[in-house]
Amino acid sequence: MPIRSAAKSDYTPSYLAATIAALLTFVLYLATLAPSTAMWDTSEYIASAKVLGLPHPPGNPVFVLLGHFFGLLPIPVSYAQRINIMAALASAAAAGFWFLITERVLWRWLTRRWLRLTGAAATVLIGATSFTVWNQSVVNEKVYTISLIGLAVISWLMVCWCDAPDDPRADRWLVLVAFLMGLGYANHPAGFLPLPAVGIAVLVRRPQTLLRWRLILVAVAALVLGLTPFAYEPIRAAYFPTINEGEPTGCLTHFEWSCTFSALTLQRLEDNINRKQYQKPSVLDRQAPFISAQVGMYWMYFKWQWLRDAYGEHEHLQSGLAALFLILGLAGAWAHWKNDPASFWYFAVFSITISLVLVYYMNFKYSLGQAPELGNTVAREPRERDYFYLWSFSSFSVWVGIGLTYLWESLATLAAGAKTATASLLPNRAWLVACPVLAIAFIPFIGNVRDAPRSGQMFTRDFAVDMLNSVEPYAVIVTNGDNDTFPLWYAQEVEGVRQDVIVAVATYLGTDWFVRQIIRRPIRPYDAAKGPARFRGKSWPIPSGPPLAMTYGQADSIPPVLSLREPQVFTAGGITARIPAGYLTRDQIVVLNLIRDAYPQRPIYFSSSEYGDALGLEPYLLTQGLVVKLMPKAITASKDTFRISGGYFDEPTTRALWDSVYTAPKALMAQNGWVDRASVGIVYHYAIIGSIVFQALEQQGDSTKARSIAATVDAMAKSARLMRESGPGSSDQ
Repeated sequence: MPIRSAAKSDYTPSYLAATIAALLTFVLYLATLAPSTAMWDTSEYIASAKVLGLPHPPGNPVFVLLGHFFGLLPIPVSYAQRINIMAALASAAAAGFWFLITERVLWRWLTRRWLRLTGAAATVLIGATSFTVWNQSVVNEKVYTISLIGLAVISWLMVCWCDAPDDPRADRWLVLVAFLMGLGYANHPAGFLPLPAVGIAVLVRRPQTLLRWRLILVAVAALVLGLTPFAYEPIRAAYFPTINEGEPTGCLTHFEWSCTFSALTLQRLEDNINRKQYQKPSVLDRQAPFISAQVGMYWMYFKWQWLRDAYGEHEHLQSGLAALFLILGLAGAWAHWKNDPASFWYFAVFSITISLVLVYYMNFKYSLGQAPELGNTVAREPRERDYFYLWSFSSFSVWVGIGLTYLWESLATLAAGAKTATASLLPNRAWLVACPVLAIAFIPFIGNVRDAPRSGQMFTRDFAVDMLNSVEPYAVIVTNGDNDTFPLWYAQEVEGVRQDVIVAVATYLGTDWFVRQIIRRPIRPYDAAKGPARFRGKSWPIPSGPPLAMTYGQADSIPPVLSLREPQVFTAGGITARIPAGYLTRDQIVVLNLIRDAYPQRPIYFSSSEYGDALGLEPYLLTQGLVVKLMPKAITASKDTFRISGGYFDEPTTRALWDSVYTAPKALMAQNGWVDRASVGIVYHYAIIGSIVFQALEQQGDSTKARSIAATVDAMAKSARLMRESGPGSSDQ
């Protein structure tokens, strides 16, 4: 298979065919699009786009600006769907560029255009329906699909440059690549992932380019220009949007040029971009064994791409399919190198960077579903991290498509009865006889059609509304992490539900910036007409001031840790909490101040009893459905209030919430099972609540009503049980 000349006249990219492939992919994603939000960071990013806020560091300004633009489009769908459409559009467009790259490589040895287009179409089908790509493309969980389109465009430009470095447009391609890397970094640090591949490709293909200092300076300038969206962060932060994570501004109350262009603002912006608050260990300090655990994690996620098998029902089939697609990908890599070594060096280095190098750099702990025999004896990630390798799984489809085409050619050669034959000499009949092998490209679609789509999934949205409507007007609810926080933000900021409630995130209360935001948070009125019926017909006085009665200076001076040499007694109204010796963290100190300053004017709730129990508040904690209410005096057991671990359980209020407020159980029944083990604890929580209500109704003789909820409870319990049994553990929220 001789290498063709790369003359411009010899090859014309099939832009129309690539566009059709991208549009068909987009249609698939639209048909399986999430109608609302989802667990983890989806709610945070949709809400941030809505309020022009700052999501968690590094802030992702390009995403926020793009998301806000898409949210303003006059499309007759919900706000969340507009942002989800942005994710679908980005992934579908990336599929179009993988189509172009595949066809360009195949052009090196396939003279017939229909053969090249078929191979490129196989690439698109395989990549677009691999589990992580499909699942992340139908809901905007994070910024990764926006990064994907950037990486795909850069890869296409570099393949073009490698084939024709003397083209009059070649220098402009490199400058555009530099700009896109800078812009991509302003969306997510993944924007710089192509940099090693670009450097190696230039070094191998045209090393003298590195000595052209004017071109280098222009490229650096273009890269810096791409980074300029980061200026959004300190400017917008100084206007204090409702979501302002990291708060990278030196201003305290309002925007001013003097505090915006200050050393403090610069330092906070730098800390935000570098994700300082997460304090991730050095890559030299491995959080798990590199080969067995971290590469093993990647291999587990690789197996997911062809058959998710969420409940562990087809493990051998899953492994067999992974082996098949790995072999096809390696065969495609070999065919790429043999027929198009010029672009191979870019694509090979790029593929290694976004897989093995990224695995080493991310330095993850064991995943939730990995090495179940180790149980909880090893540190594990709080959730599955397959989305970090979305770029790898998507781009790997190029090599799989090339490998499948190479297999197709080999079978066509056998069908033609030729011992040796070039592809150009094989008759069309031989290709058609061998074409059933292309059915392999449909395997990811068939294997993931149950678990990857998100159409009809309303559970997360309904869960957020359920939790907010569980608390009284003007309440403060102390939450623990992503899944009991971000959906509440979404419900408040995007759908306008219960904006009177203050969501005090325990993990963020350990930072100075979030405490300042609690102090300056304006009082948002309670809309009784839109609130739950159980709160109507009552007078709910508006709080007189902020929930924390302290200055910004006092808030900033709260120590990270307060050592307690002996037990302490905390009193507030009728509450007397005995705090054991040891230490109090900053967030716990803030929560105690919230109780002292805001209670009982503002009702205090917790999303779990464990947090309040650690502060000695157990005698005052009353579980009401999804939340735990702080009571003004010690609780005593009765026929309606019985003791449980971490406090007491309020059966009548919980039953009222289940009957008249909670809609998430029905939403769960409408979707096909539960895939995310890390968040299945929320499903399990609903199942427990439903079981208690069921038992209470049975004891009261209301068997008809009890049976009406039995099916829902059983379905939720089954989903939760299956997910728990298919892995070593879960992080409930």
